[in-house]
Amino acid sequence: MRNEALRQFLMVRRARITPERAGLPSPSDRRRVVGLRRAEVAALAGISPGYYKRVERGVVGGISASVLAGLARALQLNDAERAYLADLVRGSSPSRLGHPAPPAHAVRPFVQELLAATSLPCCVLDDRLDVLAANDLARALYLPLYESADRPVNQARFTFYDAASRDYWSDWDAMADLAVSLLRGSSGRDPVDPGLAGLITELRAHSTDFRTRWAAYDVASDTAGVREINHPLVGHLTLETHSIPLPEDPGQRVLVHTPCPAAGATGQLALLASCGADLRAAGVPRPRGRHAPRGG
Repeated sequence: MRNEALRQFLMVRRARITPERAGLPSPSDRRRVVGLRRAEVAALAGISPGYYKRVERGVVGGISASVLAGLARALQLNDAERAYLADLVRGSSPSRLGHPAPPAHAVRPFVQELLAATSLPCCVLDDRLDVLAANDLARALYLPLYESADRPVNQARFTFYDAASRDYWSDWDAMADLAVSLLRGSSGRDPVDPGLAGLITELRAHSTDFRTRWAAYDVASDTAGVREINHPLVGHLTLETHSIPLPEDPGQRVLVHTPCPAAGATGQLALLASCGADLRAAGVPRPRGRHAPRGG
Protein backbone atom coordinates (compact mmCIF):
# COMPACT_ATOMS: atom_id res chain seq x y z
CA MET A 1 0.00 0.00 0.00
CA ARG A 2 1.33 3.44 -0.91
CA ASN A 3 2.27 5.78 1.93
CA GLU A 4 0.84 9.11 0.72
CA ALA A 5 2.36 11.15 3.56
CA LEU A 6 5.83 9.79 2.77
CA ARG A 7 5.37 10.55 -0.93
CA GLN A 8 4.21 14.10 -0.33
CA PHE A 9 6.88 14.85 2.27
CA LEU A 10 9.73 13.76 0.01
CA MET A 11 8.30 15.63 -2.99
CA VAL A 12 7.88 18.87 -1.01
CA ARG A 13 11.37 18.60 0.48
CA ARG A 14 12.97 17.80 -2.88
CA ALA A 15 11.32 20.87 -4.42
CA ARG A 16 12.87 23.10 -1.75
CA ILE A 17 16.49 22.18 -2.47
CA THR A 18 18.07 23.92 -5.45
CA PRO A 19 21.16 22.44 -7.17
CA GLU A 20 23.20 25.37 -5.87
CA ARG A 21 22.04 24.80 -2.31
CA ALA A 22 22.90 21.10 -2.66
CA GLY A 23 26.42 21.96 -3.86
CA LEU A 24 25.81 20.73 -7.40
CA PRO A 25 27.02 22.55 -10.52
CA SER A 26 24.63 25.17 -11.80
CA PRO A 27 22.53 23.53 -14.52
CA SER A 28 23.14 24.75 -18.05
CA ASP A 29 19.88 23.35 -19.43
CA ARG A 30 16.38 24.62 -18.76
CA ARG A 31 15.02 22.58 -15.88
CA ARG A 32 11.46 21.28 -15.95
CA VAL A 33 11.34 20.61 -12.21
CA VAL A 34 11.40 22.88 -9.18
CA GLY A 35 14.30 21.97 -6.92
CA LEU A 36 16.27 18.76 -7.37
CA ARG A 37 15.59 15.97 -9.82
CA ARG A 38 14.99 12.51 -8.38
CA ALA A 39 18.28 11.30 -9.85
CA GLU A 40 20.12 14.12 -8.10
CA VAL A 41 18.58 13.23 -4.73
CA ALA A 42 19.51 9.59 -5.32
CA ALA A 43 23.12 10.51 -6.11
CA LEU A 44 23.39 12.73 -3.04
CA ALA A 45 21.86 9.99 -0.85
CA GLY A 46 24.08 7.25 -2.32
CA ILE A 47 21.27 5.09 -3.68
CA SER A 48 20.10 4.15 -7.16
CA PRO A 49 17.63 6.40 -9.00
CA GLY A 50 15.19 3.51 -9.35
CA TYR A 51 15.22 2.80 -5.64
CA TYR A 52 14.70 6.46 -4.76
CA LYS A 53 11.80 6.65 -7.20
CA ARG A 54 10.10 3.76 -5.40
CA VAL A 55 10.75 5.41 -2.03
CA GLU A 56 9.26 8.69 -3.19
CA ARG A 57 6.23 6.87 -4.54
CA GLY A 58 5.73 5.59 -1.00
CA VAL A 59 5.73 1.93 -1.96
CA VAL A 60 8.93 0.82 -0.17
CA GLY A 61 8.41 -0.92 3.15
CA GLY A 62 11.65 -1.37 5.05
CA ILE A 63 14.38 1.24 4.58
CA SER A 64 17.74 0.84 6.28
CA ALA A 65 19.13 3.38 8.71
CA SER A 66 21.95 4.20 6.30
CA VAL A 67 19.49 5.00 3.50
CA LEU A 68 17.42 7.17 5.85
CA ALA A 69 20.57 9.02 6.87
CA GLY A 70 21.48 9.50 3.21
CA LEU A 71 18.04 10.88 2.38
CA ALA A 72 18.10 13.21 5.37
CA ARG A 73 21.52 14.48 4.30
CA ALA A 74 20.50 14.94 0.66
CA LEU A 75 17.30 16.79 1.57
CA GLN A 76 19.01 18.79 4.35
CA LEU A 77 16.48 17.77 6.99
CA ASN A 78 16.64 19.11 10.52
CA ASP A 79 16.30 16.85 13.57
CA ALA A 80 12.49 17.08 13.72
CA GLU A 81 12.20 16.35 9.99
CA ARG A 82 14.59 13.39 10.28
CA ALA A 83 12.46 11.95 13.07
CA TYR A 84 9.30 12.51 11.02
CA LEU A 85 10.82 10.72 8.00
CA ALA A 86 11.79 7.78 10.20
CA ASP A 87 8.27 7.68 11.67
CA LEU A 88 6.73 7.65 8.18
CA VAL A 89 8.98 4.81 7.09
CA ARG A 90 8.17 2.77 10.20
CA GLY A 91 4.48 3.38 9.57
CA SER A 92 4.73 2.03 6.01
CA SER A 93 6.66 -1.11 6.89
CA PRO A 94 4.62 -4.31 6.34
CA SER A 95 6.58 -5.95 9.15
CA ARG A 96 5.47 -3.39 11.71
CA LEU A 97 3.78 -5.22 14.57
CA GLY A 98 0.62 -3.74 16.03
CA HIS A 99 0.02 -0.07 16.63
CA PRO A 100 1.36 2.45 19.13
CA ALA A 101 -0.22 2.38 22.56
CA PRO A 102 -3.21 4.73 22.70
CA PRO A 103 -2.22 8.17 23.96
CA ALA A 104 -2.81 8.84 27.63
CA HIS A 105 -5.33 11.60 28.35
CA ALA A 106 -5.27 11.42 32.15
CA VAL A 107 -2.55 13.36 33.94
CA ARG A 108 -0.85 11.43 36.72
CA PRO A 109 -1.48 12.68 40.29
CA PHE A 110 2.19 13.51 40.94
CA VAL A 111 2.21 15.71 37.81
CA GLN A 112 -0.93 17.47 39.06
CA GLU A 113 0.86 18.06 42.36
CA LEU A 114 3.88 19.43 40.50
CA LEU A 115 1.68 21.91 38.65
CA ALA A 116 0.02 23.06 41.86
CA ALA A 117 3.35 23.46 43.67
CA THR A 118 5.07 25.75 41.19
CA SER A 119 4.67 29.52 41.24
CA LEU A 120 5.09 29.74 37.45
CA PRO A 121 2.43 29.21 34.76
CA CYS A 122 2.60 25.49 34.13
CA CYS A 123 0.42 23.08 32.14
CA VAL A 124 0.38 19.67 30.47
CA LEU A 125 -0.04 19.48 26.71
CA ASP A 126 -0.52 16.37 24.57
CA ASP A 127 0.27 15.57 20.94
CA ARG A 128 -3.10 16.96 19.83
CA LEU A 129 -2.27 20.29 21.57
CA ASP A 130 -5.02 19.66 24.12
CA VAL A 131 -4.36 21.36 27.46
CA LEU A 132 -4.87 18.35 29.73
CA ALA A 133 -4.16 20.16 33.00
CA ALA A 134 -3.05 23.61 34.13
CA ASN A 135 -2.31 25.35 37.40
CA ASP A 136 -4.17 28.49 38.42
CA LEU A 137 -1.60 30.87 36.95
CA ALA A 138 -1.58 29.02 33.62
CA ARG A 139 -5.38 29.21 33.54
CA ALA A 140 -5.14 32.94 34.06
CA LEU A 141 -2.43 33.20 31.38
CA TYR A 142 -4.55 31.17 28.94
CA LEU A 143 -7.75 33.05 29.81
CA PRO A 144 -8.80 33.61 26.16
CA LEU A 145 -8.38 29.87 25.47
CA TYR A 146 -10.63 29.02 28.40
CA GLU A 147 -13.15 31.61 27.20
CA SER A 148 -13.58 29.56 24.03
CA ALA A 149 -16.60 27.29 23.94
CA ASP A 150 -14.59 24.34 22.59
CA ARG A 151 -13.62 21.57 25.00
CA PRO A 152 -11.09 20.25 25.64
CA VAL A 153 -9.08 23.46 25.54
CA ASN A 154 -6.93 23.06 22.43
CA GLN A 155 -4.25 25.45 21.22
CA ALA A 156 -4.73 24.62 17.54
CA ARG A 157 -8.51 25.12 17.58
CA PHE A 158 -8.09 28.37 19.48
CA THR A 159 -5.47 29.64 17.04
CA PHE A 160 -7.41 28.84 13.87
CA TYR A 161 -11.03 29.25 15.01
CA ASP A 162 -11.15 31.99 17.63
CA ALA A 163 -10.89 35.64 16.58
CA ALA A 164 -9.32 36.44 19.98
CA SER A 165 -6.20 34.49 18.99
CA ARG A 166 -5.22 37.20 16.50
CA ASP A 167 -4.82 39.64 19.37
CA TYR A 168 -3.62 37.18 22.00
CA TRP A 169 -0.63 35.91 20.01
CA SER A 170 1.54 38.91 19.19
CA ASP A 171 3.03 36.99 16.26
CA TRP A 172 -0.01 35.03 15.15
CA ASP A 173 1.68 33.66 12.02
CA ALA A 174 4.56 32.20 14.03
CA MET A 175 2.19 30.51 16.48
CA ALA A 176 0.02 29.20 13.65
CA ASP A 177 3.11 27.78 11.94
CA LEU A 178 4.20 26.16 15.20
CA ALA A 179 0.80 24.58 15.88
CA VAL A 180 0.64 23.03 12.41
CA SER A 181 4.23 21.79 12.45
CA LEU A 182 3.69 20.20 15.87
CA LEU A 183 0.58 18.39 14.66
CA ARG A 184 2.52 17.28 11.57
CA GLY A 185 5.19 15.73 13.79
CA SER A 186 2.53 14.09 15.95
CA SER A 187 0.84 12.57 12.91
CA GLY A 188 4.09 10.83 11.98
CA ARG A 189 4.59 9.40 15.47
CA ASP A 190 1.05 8.07 15.75
CA PRO A 191 -0.75 7.86 12.40
CA VAL A 192 -3.53 5.67 13.83
CA ASP A 193 -4.69 7.96 16.66
CA PRO A 194 -8.31 8.60 15.64
CA GLY A 195 -8.59 11.73 17.77
CA LEU A 196 -5.54 13.30 16.16
CA ALA A 197 -6.65 12.29 12.67
CA GLY A 198 -10.11 13.71 13.34
CA LEU A 199 -8.69 17.02 14.59
CA ILE A 200 -6.49 17.40 11.52
CA THR A 201 -9.36 16.53 9.19
CA GLU A 202 -11.59 19.08 10.93
CA LEU A 203 -8.98 21.84 10.78
CA ARG A 204 -8.22 21.16 7.11
CA ALA A 205 -11.91 21.28 6.26
CA HIS A 206 -12.73 24.50 8.09
CA SER A 207 -9.59 26.67 8.02
CA THR A 208 -7.85 27.88 4.88
CA ASP A 209 -4.95 29.13 7.02
CA PHE A 210 -4.46 25.66 8.46
CA ARG A 211 -4.89 23.91 5.12
CA THR A 212 -2.22 26.06 3.44
CA ARG A 213 0.28 25.43 6.22
CA TRP A 214 -0.49 21.71 6.36
CA ALA A 215 0.42 21.34 2.68
CA ALA A 216 3.90 22.77 3.40
CA TYR A 217 4.89 19.64 5.41
CA ASP A 218 6.83 21.66 7.99
CA VAL A 219 7.66 19.60 11.08
CA ALA A 220 8.41 20.47 14.70
CA SER A 221 8.72 18.25 17.72
CA ASP A 222 9.12 20.71 20.60
CA THR A 223 7.07 23.60 21.93
CA ALA A 224 10.01 25.38 23.58
CA GLY A 225 10.74 28.98 22.62
CA VAL A 226 9.68 32.55 23.34
CA ARG A 227 6.00 33.50 23.53
CA GLU A 228 4.86 37.07 22.90
CA ILE A 229 1.37 37.41 24.34
CA ASN A 230 -1.06 40.34 24.48
CA HIS A 231 -2.99 39.45 27.61
CA PRO A 232 -6.43 41.08 28.01
CA LEU A 233 -5.80 41.75 31.72
CA VAL A 234 -2.11 42.63 32.11
CA GLY A 235 -0.97 43.68 28.64
CA HIS A 236 2.04 42.49 26.67
CA LEU A 237 4.00 39.55 28.11
CA THR A 238 7.30 38.10 26.92
CA LEU A 239 7.76 34.57 28.27
CA GLU A 240 10.22 31.77 27.70
CA THR A 241 8.54 28.40 27.26
CA HIS A 242 10.32 25.25 28.41
CA SER A 243 9.10 21.81 27.38
CA ILE A 244 9.61 18.75 29.60
CA PRO A 245 8.50 15.39 28.07
CA LEU A 246 6.85 12.84 30.35
CA PRO A 247 8.42 9.50 29.31
CA GLU A 248 5.87 7.42 31.23
CA ASP A 249 3.08 9.01 29.18
CA PRO A 250 4.32 9.37 25.60
CA GLY A 251 2.87 12.41 23.90
CA GLN A 252 2.45 14.38 27.11
CA ARG A 253 4.79 17.23 28.01
CA VAL A 254 4.89 19.78 30.79
CA LEU A 255 5.14 23.38 29.62
CA VAL A 256 6.63 25.89 32.02
CA HIS A 257 6.52 29.60 31.20
CA THR A 258 9.23 31.75 32.78
CA PRO A 259 9.30 35.55 32.63
CA CYS A 260 11.87 37.55 30.69
CA PRO A 261 13.00 40.03 33.39
CA ALA A 262 14.22 42.59 30.85
CA ALA A 263 10.70 42.77 29.45
CA GLY A 264 9.13 43.38 32.85
CA ALA A 265 7.22 40.12 32.75
CA THR A 266 7.97 39.19 36.38
CA GLY A 267 5.78 41.95 37.73
CA GLN A 268 3.10 41.24 35.17
CA LEU A 269 2.92 37.58 36.23
CA ALA A 270 2.46 38.69 39.84
CA LEU A 271 -0.37 40.96 38.71
CA LEU A 272 -1.82 38.12 36.66
CA ALA A 273 -1.77 35.84 39.70
CA SER A 274 -3.81 38.45 41.56
CA CYS A 275 -6.24 38.78 38.64
CA GLY A 276 -6.60 35.02 38.50
CA ALA A 277 -7.52 34.93 42.17
CA ASP A 278 -10.13 37.65 41.60
CA LEU A 279 -11.64 35.72 38.71
CA ARG A 280 -11.93 32.54 40.78
CA ALA A 281 -13.47 34.47 43.67
CA ALA A 282 -16.03 35.93 41.29
CA GLY A 283 -16.83 32.43 40.04
CA VAL A 284 -16.12 33.20 36.38
CA PRO A 285 -12.91 31.31 35.52
CA ARG A 286 -14.23 30.17 32.12
CA PRO A 287 -16.64 32.60 30.47
CA ARG A 288 -17.57 31.86 26.87
CA GLY A 289 -15.93 33.84 24.09
CA ARG A 290 -16.52 34.87 20.50
CA HIS A 291 -15.49 32.68 17.60
CA ALA A 292 -14.13 33.50 14.19
CA PRO A 293 -15.89 32.02 11.17
CA ARG A 294 -14.48 28.58 10.48
CA GLY A 295 -13.46 29.41 6.95
CA GLY A 296 -10.50 31.63 8.01
